[in-house]
Amino acid sequence: MTASDRLDTTSARPEAVPGQFDTAAANVVSADDKVVRKATFAGAIGSFVEWYDYGIYGLLVTYLAIDIMGEAEAGNLFLTNVGFLISFVARPFGSVICGYLGDKIGRKSLLATLLVLISTATAAIGLIPSHSVIGIAAPVLLVLLRVLQGFSAGGEVAGAMSFVGEYAPDARRNYMMSFIAVGSFIALMFGSAFSAILITALGDDSMTSWGWRLPFLLAVPLGYIGFYIRRRLEETPHFEALREQRTVARNPLREALSSPRHLKAIGLTIFLPALNGPGYYLLFVYMPTYLKTSLGEHDFSMLRALMVTAFSLIAIAICIPVMARLSDRIGRKPVLAGSAVAMAAVSYPMFRLLTTGEFGLACIGTIVLAIAFSGHAAVVHTALAEMFPTSVRYSAYSIGFSISTIIFGGSAPLLMTELIESTGSNMIPAYASILTALITLATVAFVRETRGRPLAGH
Repeated sequence: MTASDRLDTTSARPEAVPGQFDTAAANVVSADDKVVRKATFAGAIGSFVEWYDYGIYGLLVTYLAIDIMGEAEAGNLFLTNVGFLISFVARPFGSVICGYLGDKIGRKSLLATLLVLISTATAAIGLIPSHSVIGIAAPVLLVLLRVLQGFSAGGEVAGAMSFVGEYAPDARRNYMMSFIAVGSFIALMFGSAFSAILITALGDDSMTSWGWRLPFLLAVPLGYIGFYIRRRLEETPHFEALREQRTVARNPLREALSSPRHLKAIGLTIFLPALNGPGYYLLFVYMPTYLKTSLGEHDFSMLRALMVTAFSLIAIAICIPVMARLSDRIGRKPVLAGSAVAMAAVSYPMFRLLTTGEFGLACIGTIVLAIAFSGHAAVVHTALAEMFPTSVRYSAYSIGFSISTIIFGGSAPLLMTELIESTGSNMIPAYASILTALITLATVAFVRETRGRPLAGH
């Protein structure tokens, strides 16, 4: 049988009907537990490095507004948040190119290369001369480097999740994949703690003039560690099975975008993670800026704002594996729906606690929000990865999720800053959280349950 005959045979199978899985096309030989653990660790450490690099920008955006943009006025904070948004605009380009390459040549080498790219861009941000030295060139360089970061991040999420998911056993797939999410939140926690230590040791003046650069320069050794670990792994057994059967997609992008079944799944990939934008970027990345600049007379110092955020990051890092195990037992849909309902219910009262300016109440508010969001953070990427066959998983998943992040995540800090300024209401983030929770909840109804099912091959 020729390769084209194989493609014709698989396309005629019942797998073409949405929700059915073609395990014969993949013919996967499961990896042993030791290899699975190594793959999971590589995915988690890579996620840590990638999202430390990406998240440190949001944590230190107020210092960037002063040194790179000129002053700490609202207009300059607005321009810095544009730098945040522009990286998300670049993500679809990274998704398309990296998704295509990942589905054509494999996941491993590409993911290692992405770590080098984002670490280099992050370290370069730490080396940009201040506005007082090179003028308008400073923000221009910042935006260009944010584009590189966005390009890399666009290919990272779907690639890392696909990599670990294609190693993990069916019965524990969500649990194994959840450590990638844990890695991203621990990265933010590490970034918050490192920034807090620097602020305490150096003081606000030194942080403003040069200290903010140190967390960016740390990307160099972190990137090297992540690259070394990822390069030592083998390609996933699912992708190797496609190679052996010569059923690797000739043009994964065209295959993904020309199939009604894949287009429907891409649509779900856009709207199912709606809650992820406010959940991730507002509760953890934007939160220090919100607490420092948006509460009026109750504004926190940056140090206290980072401490509040750190408590919520600890809470979600603990809860994510628990929620993932629950999903492997009862299904993806119940956990996703429960998390969306919880976020819709607690967002308003918890943000009211944040606006009091009381440190203890703020910690309670962010911890409760983190626990409510943990079910979504633990499960959503597993559900997205399981929607697509191995032949187009990286491409289709990347495209849908990047579009979702632009709509619901990348614009979040910019929108929140502007809406709070124009309306005078510091409860805008709560309303955004409630709205996106309802969008996610509605989308869950259209998602097929995939718990325990083998991944599709082609």
